[in-house]
Amino acid sequence: MRGIRRAGAALTIAGALALAGCSAGEPGESDGGDGTAEENGDGGDGGGDGLTVGIKFDQPGLGLQEGSDYTGMDVDVAEYVAEQLGVGPGNIEFVEAVSAQRETMLMNEQVDMIVATYSITDERDAQVDFAGPYFVAGQDLLVNADANEITGPDALDGKVLCSVEGSTSAERIRDEYSEGVELYPASGYSECVELLSSGTVDAVTTDVAILAGYAAQDSYEGQFKVVGNPFSEENYGVGLPPGSDMCQDVTDALTQMIDDGTWDDMVAEHFGDDYTPNPDLNPPSPESCG
Repeated sequence: MRGIRRAGAALTIAGALALAGCSAGEPGESDGGDGTAEENGDGGDGGGDGLTVGIKFDQPGLGLQEGSDYTGMDVDVAEYVAEQLGVGPGNIEFVEAVSAQRETMLMNEQVDMIVATYSITDERDAQVDFAGPYFVAGQDLLVNADANEITGPDALDGKVLCSVEGSTSAERIRDEYSEGVELYPASGYSECVELLSSGTVDAVTTDVAILAGYAAQDSYEGQFKVVGNPFSEENYGVGLPPGSDMCQDVTDALTQMIDDGTWDDMVAEHFGDDYTPNPDLNPPSPESCG
């Protein structure tokens, strides 16, 4: 595991050091103060060692950058987990995690964790570690509000479909629904949605939670709809560098987030009344570690 990054002159929090296995001294010691972070005024607002977290920058409701502000459920999940590790939100550096680069970012230790609608798959799990899942979604289709002929993946013959290169959604279309479908591989879902808006593509495919976020955006109000016919099961996990010492602690934090009701509050805040998680799949029970 890469060490949790230092953030300025912030004091070392013993809890974070013990959980991350990166202590520079005995538990309870700090770099320049006495007592705990809270006693030194470094508590919930941003004390402790820093974390670099990869998120999406272009997914409304999940990971969205607007100037210096970051919003969405994945952002909230990252902040909740960091707090359980003793790291306040002021000591989190958010960086963009493009789908095709996520494994590389973790294996090269460019980030401490990735919380970016990151589906746990066997192929990915062989390269990096995962904690979770913390959410279960399904792949679906986003179409124009008046497009009634596209009812699911089997109704895409002759259509142009946009997805993001490096995503499980794009791979599933290639593997299972490629006949008669022209796949447009984009670098991000915001690009796909712009292409759908302009009429360049007929549909966008990814997980339903992502699509619901775009459909609910004020700038696209009433322009799009989610078909509502999910055809996969996507388990979102927190990606960690291979061999990370934080894996079980992150899993425990996710479990607590679900058990204490915070998970329900996040879903309600970021997806609104029109989105109802599948009660057979959500809330999940985080079990994966490693």
